[in-house]
Amino acid sequence: MPKQKTDDLLQLIVSLTRAEKRHFRLFVKRNQSSNDILFLQLFDHLDKHQEYDEPTLLKKIPEIKKSQLSNLKAHLYKQLLTSLRLLSKNYNEDIEIREAIDYARVLYNKGLYQQALDILDKAKQKARQSKFDTLTLEILEFEKRIEGQYVTGSMEGRADALSLEATELTELLHKTNQYSNLSLQMYALYLKVGYVRNEKEYDFARETFEGQLPQADYHQLDFWSKVYHSKAHYWYHHMRQEFPQCYRYSERWLTLFSESPESISLHPVEYLKGLHKLLNALFNTLQYQRFCEIMKMLEAFPTHYDISKNKNIEGLYYLFWYIHQIKFHFLQGTFTEGIVLVKPLMKIIEEETYYWDNRRILVFYYRIACLYFGSGNNSKAIDYLNLIINQKNPDYREDIQSFARILNLIAHFELGNRQLVEYQVKSVYRFLAKQEELNEVQKEIFYFIRKTPRIRTDELQAEFKRLKETLSSLEGKPFVRRPFLYLDIISWLESKMEGIPVQEVIRRKFLARQEKAQQQK
Repeated sequence: MPKQKTDDLLQLIVSLTRAEKRHFRLFVKRNQSSNDILFLQLFDHLDKHQEYDEPTLLKKIPEIKKSQLSNLKAHLYKQLLTSLRLLSKNYNEDIEIREAIDYARVLYNKGLYQQALDILDKAKQKARQSKFDTLTLEILEFEKRIEGQYVTGSMEGRADALSLEATELTELLHKTNQYSNLSLQMYALYLKVGYVRNEKEYDFARETFEGQLPQADYHQLDFWSKVYHSKAHYWYHHMRQEFPQCYRYSERWLTLFSESPESISLHPVEYLKGLHKLLNALFNTLQYQRFCEIMKMLEAFPTHYDISKNKNIEGLYYLFWYIHQIKFHFLQGTFTEGIVLVKPLMKIIEEETYYWDNRRILVFYYRIACLYFGSGNNSKAIDYLNLIINQKNPDYREDIQSFARILNLIAHFELGNRQLVEYQVKSVYRFLAKQEELNEVQKEIFYFIRKTPRIRTDELQAEFKRLKETLSSLEGKPFVRRPFLYLDIISWLESKMEGIPVQEVIRRKFLARQEKAQQQK
């Protein structure tokens, strides 16, 4: 068995829960003694040692010959998947529906056409109720195949009814695929560049979006078309920094599940993503009270859905939970309190508990660095920024890579490392110029940092004030305001001017917004 396949087998075994391991052993032993099953002995060995050491394995289990290993590992992998499939069908309705299709196929092969049709009809009703449209179409095609060979005569117009049903569903799926393709393309573009940086990218996003946007009345769409319609619009407006529109479409996304509560347990991934996008939009529009309300909905999710049964759902839940717990502290200006999240979060990342992708981990490093920077611990901020800066040729989230370098300069400036700052300014400038990242805000920051080694202490306050006034005038400009989404540079400058920690400035602004909101009620 090739090394990659061996690694896959070991990774699968390590990922198993205690209940899944118990089920597998019962599944294997159902008809035979475990002492006679070599692949179960192999499983027990790998489960115990959590690593693949072939010489040790052959020594510990002499019944296994070296020539057998490749086939034995492949068989074990297949048996594990079969066991997991059996266990998963109890809480994955789509697996149960596919099983019914398989049973119908077996009956069809035996020539028991009416029995096959009975099973398919029940499966089709369940698939329709659960909004598994592709499975519904697969069942319809199977029904048409049987009816074309075995005419029941039990339903007048059966052929016409099946043909019409299949046509309508095909058109519906075509529309859904158009929206899902557009949503995926918008997401891929965002992963590449983040927020649009200039008018050229702004227009490119618009042309890409409008060129592929289906012309349809939203209210006439089905559930999934509406979900993907909302997702596509969310990503489009998000990368263009049009956050009120992001709020509109993420709210619409979540409303679809509120109006169809049974869809939450059937499609928990899309529900969690809807909560996540709405929280992002609320954070970017500074709607604190509504943010807290939706955060409670996210935190309540495990009380309604047993996330321990599904590693993917569990990983997604904790991914979003940590993202928005950190943002909660960003909103409030409670950076020091937020540091408590770092240790358990890093444990998940380092142990690869949920196999989060590198892009998400990169963003977490940046957010952790911001927590430490906001709390005044610049050395720790630099440690996490270096985890981003020292990555070898990553081809994703150029925005995070760029702003990590800017924040790194500011953190070194705070520590008084003037010579190091002077040296790094040039390399960071070259990096940003190569990435086409340099805009007016960044140029002003570079101009300030580059001349700091020559500024007298008694002149610093005036320079801080000058930079703040310049940046404040740029904050409302399209494209130019992008840096403020990654780093609250204005609050940092105010903290330097007043001689207080940056989190105190941000906290003060938060309390002022809260007081204003109360007065407007």
